[in-house]
Amino acid sequence: MSKKQNEQESSFKKYTLWLWRLFIAGLFGIFLIFLLAGWGAFGKLPTFEELENPKNLLATEVISQDGKTIGTYAIENRTPISYKELPQSIVDALVATEDERFYSHSGIDFKGTARAAIKLGRDGGASTITQQLAKLLFTGERSTNKSQRVLQKVKEWVIAIRLERQYTKQEIIAMYLNKQGFLFQAVGIRSASRIYFNKEPKDLTIEEAAVFVAMLKNPRQFNPQREISKAKSLTRRNVVFAQMARNEMITDKEKDSLQKLPMVLDFTPEDTSFGVATYFREYLRAFLKDWTEQEKNFKPDGTPYDIYRDGLKIYVTIDSRMQEYAEEAMKEHMSNLQRVFFKAQKTNKTAPFYELTK
Repeated sequence: MSKKQNEQESSFKKYTLWLWRLFIAGLFGIFLIFLLAGWGAFGKLPTFEELENPKNLLATEVISQDGKTIGTYAIENRTPISYKELPQSIVDALVATEDERFYSHSGIDFKGTARAAIKLGRDGGASTITQQLAKLLFTGERSTNKSQRVLQKVKEWVIAIRLERQYTKQEIIAMYLNKQGFLFQAVGIRSASRIYFNKEPKDLTIEEAAVFVAMLKNPRQFNPQREISKAKSLTRRNVVFAQMARNEMITDKEKDSLQKLPMVLDFTPEDTSFGVATYFREYLRAFLKDWTEQEKNFKPDGTPYDIYRDGLKIYVTIDSRMQEYAEEAMKEHMSNLQRVFFKAQKTNKTAPFYELTK
């Protein structure tokens, strides 16, 4: 072997050795970062108790005798549902669009993370559904500072791994959809289903489910109710169908058929100030305030319930249908009765009413 060949071989070995050292150092660095993050070196992490009982602002529902929600007391109009109450179509659409390898990873999709790093995030981020849930529950809004954002991302990774250990995949999906906001006071998938389609989540069709998954990327930019974003919402919904076909959750023929469907809403906005039995609900609010202050009604941990945060369900004897009929009858006849009343009082010199002008 010539001297030149020996030198080339020696240089190649040195180059390979440095590559291995760099690779091992990188792995060690990643391990060290995760270790430090787990110890709280980059900021406080949620405790076991906080992971087990994440804080949510849950609306208290007032439920009529016939099983209809006639009003809520809330800061956020959110009423959680379980995984069993979700249609399979929204689960499939969510996984296909947001996290294709959801069922095979343990919180972090290393393949997706590597791809995003190579492409510098041009094709979108690599956040798994669990990482997104970690952000929604604990880390908050994305930081605009790059170094802070990196630390925030590391914390999300650590929390995501802990969430995967704490909850099943089904529970994570339910928590994620219960936490999402969809504008117009639609917080969580149940409120969103009622507001955008006037139905419960379990009754959503596949095209309606795809609309909500389309909104997850940006609920304002891809909102089907806003005139300025309707076209984008339709396009994004069709991307969801394409992803479902790509992951063999629907056939190509079904995808083509679904993409041709128009986007039809039954938009029914909700406001906690309105609805049936408004006077009764105000009386009930005052009653509940006194009820929650009584020590015998405290939570197991000894603290009082909060009707705006704790998601209570109050069952009342009112029948929502009868209440609606009664209120419609009142609106129909009250204006005539009011005119008769004013007319009678104008000629009554001893009436205890003043300055009647009608």
